[in-house]
Amino acid sequence: MVVIEKVIENSLSDNCGIKREDVLLSINGNEINDVLDYRFYLAEKKISIEIKRKDEILNFQISKRMYDDIGLEFETPLMDKKQRCENKCIFCFIDQLPKGLRDSLYFKDDDSRLSFLHGNYITLTNLDKKDIDRITKMHISPVNVSVHTTNPELRCKMMHNKRAGEVLSYLDVLKKAGIEICGQIVLCRGINDGSELERSLHDLASLFPQLRSVCVVPSGLTAYRENLYPLLPFDKQSSIEVIEQVEKINEYYRQRCGKSLFFCSDEFYLMAEKALPSDEYYEDYSQIENGVGMLRSFETEVQSFLKTLSNEEKNIKCEISVATGVAAYDFICDMVALIQRKCKKVKCNVYKIENDFFGHTITVSGLVTGIDMIKQLSGKELGDRLLISRNMLRAEGDLFLCGTSLNDLENKLKTRVAVTENDGASFVEAILGLEV
Repeated sequence: MVVIEKVIENSLSDNCGIKREDVLLSINGNEINDVLDYRFYLAEKKISIEIKRKDEILNFQISKRMYDDIGLEFETPLMDKKQRCENKCIFCFIDQLPKGLRDSLYFKDDDSRLSFLHGNYITLTNLDKKDIDRITKMHISPVNVSVHTTNPELRCKMMHNKRAGEVLSYLDVLKKAGIEICGQIVLCRGINDGSELERSLHDLASLFPQLRSVCVVPSGLTAYRENLYPLLPFDKQSSIEVIEQVEKINEYYRQRCGKSLFFCSDEFYLMAEKALPSDEYYEDYSQIENGVGMLRSFETEVQSFLKTLSNEEKNIKCEISVATGVAAYDFICDMVALIQRKCKKVKCNVYKIENDFFGHTITVSGLVTGIDMIKQLSGKELGDRLLISRNMLRAEGDLFLCGTSLNDLENKLKTRVAVTENDGASFVEAILGLEV
């Protein structure tokens, strides 16, 4: 049941008499169950809206420009509840969280609507034929799929879901319908790597041209894995082997498809202590949200932005500090050095934050916590402000994963904390105080 939470004053809906607490039943005869139904059927120029008001069924006619909004708001953005993940993946990060964190962190979503609306990755195990038919009818594209392996038996084993193998057939349905697919493989050492990874990449390549790209990322292993499936972390040599394997297969298909299909995440290159590929290698950076090419893009943006600085900006004098995770520490030091070569009066200390909260196998900056920063930075020379990346905070920008707030961090460290977006231009601006 889709209940209207608010009718915007003087909107098309308000002007035709739709009211708050009315129940939206259908648009142009199509039943409305959630935001995808609503947005898809709302696109027409002429719409007939069926409403239930108490025990009365009412119909309203609205004429508008195509894609115009009609001024209705609902209790949740999805217009119903998120779909909970039914899998028990052997690498699931949520299963590795310590107890006592805020409740929202323990919710596992596996919602196809969030794939379209926000780029979330889904496993397909929550979908049935009706859901796939709706995706193809609405031509929802791209669909982001957590594949992990194309071996049906292994996929069932890794995800502890008996449907995990059979739903791989949906990929061919999406391809035939012209739906673009972005893939993700969370790699578990000794499980779905090696020959299994080779199989998966070749199988996924058969989805081209609807396959946009596939990212290969290492499983994140925290210190809280008691009674969970035993997994080994990737080390330098095993990371090198993954990169070489993926790059070889990618080159094979690049020659045949005219574009790259497969990418390793930056984390693999950092663990392998290998130089990042060139800017051109990442083409359109289609997997940057998965940490693929993020560092290369960041460096390119830093270099480009430095060229635009005025003489006055180059002479800005400041003393600041930057906190980052172990994996990106050397990279951030290099970026600060680039800035200091242009801006001679910048003094900046870069601090490497060991992840005591989740365990030292977790090295990415996005999982750095306020608790660890307070413990490791107290008494350090921080300058006028401490710079951190926004990806350390929840979407609202106020809390770290551990529950520490920005105010807590500032009060404990007795310095101002500046939050920067995760791009090179914003980083330079934050260093120089241009937007602080």
